[in-house]
Amino acid sequence: MAFLLELTSMFIENPGPSGVHTVVPTIGISDRKSAPEAGRMATDSTMAMAVVVDQTSQVRVPDAQARVHRDECAYSFDSPLCSTGMYVNLHTWIAVGSDYLQLDHHKTGGRIYLWIKHTKVPKKSDPDSTDGAAGEEETMPTRLALGGPGGFATKADKWDVEKEHEIIVMPEGWKMPYPCPGLPDQVVNAVEAILAHDEALDEKEATTWQEDILPSKYAEDLVQLDNGKKISSDPSNWECEESGSKENLWLNLSTGFIGSGRRNWDGSGGNGAAIRHFEQTGKKYPLAVKLGTITPRGADVFSYAEDENDMVTDPYLAEHLAHWGIDIMQMEKTEKTMTELQIELNKGFEFDKITEAGADLQPVTGAGYMGLRNLGNTCYMNSMLQVFFALPEIAARYHVMSDRIFATAPEDPTSDFATQMAKLGVALCSDRYASIDPERAFKNGGLEPRMFKHLIGRNHAEFSSNRQQDVVEFFQYMLEVAELSESSAPSGELIDAGQPKTSHLFTFSFEDRLEDCQSKKVNYTTRTDNVLSLGIPMKQATNLEDVERFKERENKRQRLKTENAEAYIGSEESTLKDSEEEAIIPNVPFAACMEQFADTESIEGFVSPVTQQRGMAERRVRFKSFSPYLIVQMRRYYIDQNWTPKKLDVLVEAPQELDLEHLRSTGLQSGEDLLPEEATGTSSSEAAPQPDEAIVAQLVSMGFSENGSKRAVLATGNNSVEASMEWVLAHMGDSDFNDPPTSSVVPQRPEANPEAVGMLTSMGFTVEQASAALQASNQSLERAADWLFSHSDDLSSAVQAVQSKAGEESHPAGGVDLSLSDGVGRYRLVGFISHVGKDTGCGHYVCHIRKEDRWVIYNDEKVAFSAHPPIGLGYAYVYRRIDL
Repeated sequence: MAFLLELTSMFIENPGPSGVHTVVPTIGISDRKSAPEAGRMATDSTMAMAVVVDQTSQVRVPDAQARVHRDECAYSFDSPLCSTGMYVNLHTWIAVGSDYLQLDHHKTGGRIYLWIKHTKVPKKSDPDSTDGAAGEEETMPTRLALGGPGGFATKADKWDVEKEHEIIVMPEGWKMPYPCPGLPDQVVNAVEAILAHDEALDEKEATTWQEDILPSKYAEDLVQLDNGKKISSDPSNWECEESGSKENLWLNLSTGFIGSGRRNWDGSGGNGAAIRHFEQTGKKYPLAVKLGTITPRGADVFSYAEDENDMVTDPYLAEHLAHWGIDIMQMEKTEKTMTELQIELNKGFEFDKITEAGADLQPVTGAGYMGLRNLGNTCYMNSMLQVFFALPEIAARYHVMSDRIFATAPEDPTSDFATQMAKLGVALCSDRYASIDPERAFKNGGLEPRMFKHLIGRNHAEFSSNRQQDVVEFFQYMLEVAELSESSAPSGELIDAGQPKTSHLFTFSFEDRLEDCQSKKVNYTTRTDNVLSLGIPMKQATNLEDVERFKERENKRQRLKTENAEAYIGSEESTLKDSEEEAIIPNVPFAACMEQFADTESIEGFVSPVTQQRGMAERRVRFKSFSPYLIVQMRRYYIDQNWTPKKLDVLVEAPQELDLEHLRSTGLQSGEDLLPEEATGTSSSEAAPQPDEAIVAQLVSMGFSENGSKRAVLATGNNSVEASMEWVLAHMGDSDFNDPPTSSVVPQRPEANPEAVGMLTSMGFTVEQASAALQASNQSLERAADWLFSHSDDLSSAVQAVQSKAGEESHPAGGVDLSLSDGVGRYRLVGFISHVGKDTGCGHYVCHIRKEDRWVIYNDEKVAFSAHPPIGLGYAYVYRRIDL
C-alpha cells in the first residue's frame, strides 16, 4: 500500500514520452470524487498492481522493428480520440476499442492493457502565420496535385492534442494511473516503447497525389551543336522557324531550333513543328524547353525520345540554355506551364463535372452514407469500397455477419482480410460513426481505412505504394484476395450454404466463336471474366461537326490572344479573343461501343488447321452466362504507338438499363462443322492447352515472332490480346522467347518451393500443411506463415479446402466453373466510378451510387446528394441484374 501514499495530490502533471504533456488523474482522498468512490478506486488500483506484478512475464517490450498498432482499433474505427479511448494489449501490441476489449481479452488471454485517451483542443492562432488562416479564401492550385503547397486544397489539421494514459487489468476492468510509482520496469519499458513507437500503419503515407516528373536520362550527356546560333532573351523576338507562330514555342536544346508545340485535342497548342524537327534530324536530339516558361527556378522540358516521350526535368538546364545565350537567372515567365494548362482543363471541364464543383450539394450522413478519407492516392480504393458495400450481398456477408467474423478472427485480426472487411462493413453500413450534423460530417468527417490499405497492399508492389492506381485493376485484385480468404475459411464461417463467393457475384463467361474462312469450319471456346471492357469508337461520335467548329474557334482565340487582335462571332458584342465557352468534346453513343464489341472481327494470317495455309479467320464473342453484377469498363485510357499513356476525352452516356440478352451465345449450330483438334496422342480431355490462333495472329501482325506470340498466349491462358501483350513486354528479352512453346509455358499452379517448405516445417508444421499454405498464398513465404497461424484453430479443414480447390481447378468441367450464377441478361445501373487526370497513374477518383432512387456522390470523405451525376464521364459502371 506504500505506493498509494504517493498519489494524494489533485493532479500530477508529467512530461510524458517525447515531451508530450500528459495529465494524470490521481486517486487520492483529496480528489473531487466522493470518499467511498475514491476508496473503491484505491482498492482497484491495489488489486490492479498485484495482477500487474504477477503478470509481468506476459508483457512484451516492442523493439524498433516491431509492428505496434496503437492508434486504430483492430475491429472498428475507434481511435484514442473516441470518448472511451483505446486499449493496447501489452502482449500483442494491438489496440481495441471499448466494445471489443472483452473479445480481445478472451481471444488472447491478455490481462494488462494500456489505455490511451486523446482530446483535441483548438490550436492557438499564430498572429505572424500566413498559412491557412480561418476564413482565408481558397487559392488557385499551381501544381497538378491534391494537397500540399500549390495543390488542390485538402483539410488542414488545426488542432493540438492532450493525452491521458492508464493501466487497465482485465477482465475485472481495474485501472491505475500511468505513470505510477511501483510499476515493474518491464511494464514501464513496454508502455514507453509503445508510446514512442511509430504506428505500424504510418508507413510514409503520402498526403498528396501529384504527377511525378522524372529527370531525363539524356540530359547529362546532351549533345549541343556548335552552329553559332544564339537565342534572344526577349520573348518578342521568338517565333516558330517553320510557321512564324509566336505561341507555344519550344527550343530544341541540341540544335537551337525554335518550333511550335503539338496541337491539343481542343485545337489549341501549335502546329507540331518542334516534333517534326526532331523526326527530320534523325530523332537524335530529344530535349526541348518551352520558352515562355523559363524562370530561375526551371522550366517545362519535354523529351521526344520514344523511351520517354513525356515531360521531364533537366538538371543541367541552366548550362544548356547558356549554350544558346540565354541567362536563366534573367528570365521571366510569359506563358502558362503545361501543369497550369492541365489544371485549367481539370478545373474548367472534367474536374468540375466529375466532382460537381460549384453545385449546391446537400450533405448527407448516416448508415450507407459514410465517407472515407484519402490517405494519399487512395481515392481509387475509397471509391471501389463504397461501391462494394453498396451491394446488399456484400453488406450482408461482411456487415450482418460481422459478429461471427470477429468471434472467429485469428489472434492478429489486423492481418485477416475477412475481419478488416467486416470492420469496414460495420463502419460504412451502420450509423456507428455518423455525425448528427450532416454539414459537419461533409466538412470534417471520413473514416481512415489505413489498416485495410496496409493489409490489401502488403504483398502487391503497386497497391502497397502511395502511387495512384487503376481502379479496375484494384477491383480485380481485391476479388482475388477475397477468393483466397473465403476459400480457406472453415465452411459456413464466411459463406452460408447456397450463397456464391464474392468473386462469383461478378464473374461471367464468354463464348468465343472462331471460323476458319478457308475450311468454313468453326471452333467454340469458353472463358470467364469479371469485367466487360469496351472500346470507344471515336469516329462514331454524333457531334463531330460541333467538335471541329469548337476547335476552330479555340484556334482563333489562341491566335488572336497572341496577336492582340479582335474578332466577333456572329452578332455577339464580346470579342472572340476574350470570350469563353465550355469545351465541346466528342459524344459517342453507348450503343456504338456495344456494337463494336459484338461485331465480327477479321483476323489475317490465321493458320488453318485443315489446309495448313495462312488465310483469314473471323472471331465473334458472345455471353454464355450473365453474372449477378456486371462491371463495364470504358477504355478511356490507352497506350499509344510510343507506349505513352493517353486519354480519350469523350462523353459516353451509359444507359440506366442495359439489355444484353440478344448477345447470349447459342453454341454449335446445325450445319456447322467443328475444326479438327491437332493430333497430340492424348484424349481431348487430357490434351495440352493450345494457343488461341486468333490472338497469336494479332500479336504476329504487331511484329512479334510466332513462337514468342504463342508463348505469350499460352502463358496468359488464352485470355486476351492485352494480357498477352503485357506478357510479351515483360518477357521479350528472355533467351528462349523465340523458341517453340513447350508444356512448361502453360500456366499451372506452381509447385511449392522446397526451401520455403523446409522453413515452414522447421516451425513445427507438416509438409502437407506447409505446401497448402504456400499454395493458398501464391508461394509467398511471409503470407504462408501468416496463413498457417491464422488458421491454427482448424488447420486440417483449411488445408483440405485448399487441396479441394486445387483439384477443382485442375479438372474444370468444360473450362468453366459450373457454380457461376446465370440469369436474364438485363441490368440496371447502380453506380459508377469516374476519374480525373491524363492517365490512371495520376489524378483523382470519385464514385456515384444510386440509393433510394437518388444519386449520391462519394468524393473521399465528402458525401452528398448528387445534383448532376456525370454519367457520361464514367470509367467503370456497376450494373445489377434485374431478376435479383
